[in-house]
Amino acid sequence: MNNELSKQIVKHFRDLHFGGNWTSVSLKEALEDVNWEQATTTIQDLNTIAVLVYHVNYYVSAVLKVLEGEPLDASDKLSFNLPPISSEAEWEALKNKTFSEAEQFATRIEQLDDTRFFEEFIESKYGNYYRNITGIIEHTHYHLGQISLIRKMLSQTVVQ
Repeated sequence: MNNELSKQIVKHFRDLHFGGNWTSVSLKEALEDVNWEQATTTIQDLNTIAVLVYHVNYYVSAVLKVLEGEPLDASDKLSFNLPPISSEAEWEALKNKTFSEAEQFATRIEQLDDTRFFEEFIESKYGNYYRNITGIIEHTHYHLGQISLIRKMLSQTVVQ
């Protein structure tokens, strides 16, 4: 089995979620000291940190199911529909789900033969597996930047 590409992609994905990536910022590190009140605080008209975590995980979860042999069942319009979070336990549950599914996703990527990356993903309109998997990485980096900025804004709001 040829899986050099999958090894590189899975490293990139894991480093983004758990640490060690080129930007020196991971999702896990960015969320470590964020409590549920901070995670659900709205700053200006931005999404909350909790909504962004839910949104990022929404796509990981949807593609994970495809990698497990299930049909694609996702809708962009539902990707921000975070159920209310009203306790630290609910916030921890969201983070745990996010990181658990990220690891499951990484494990599934590791199992792919490199040729699979260039096969059609569900339908031709979605492109290939490579486009979808690397797209999730790009998407997560984008929202990780937002989370980092919102954290900074929250800390400045508290200090003032």
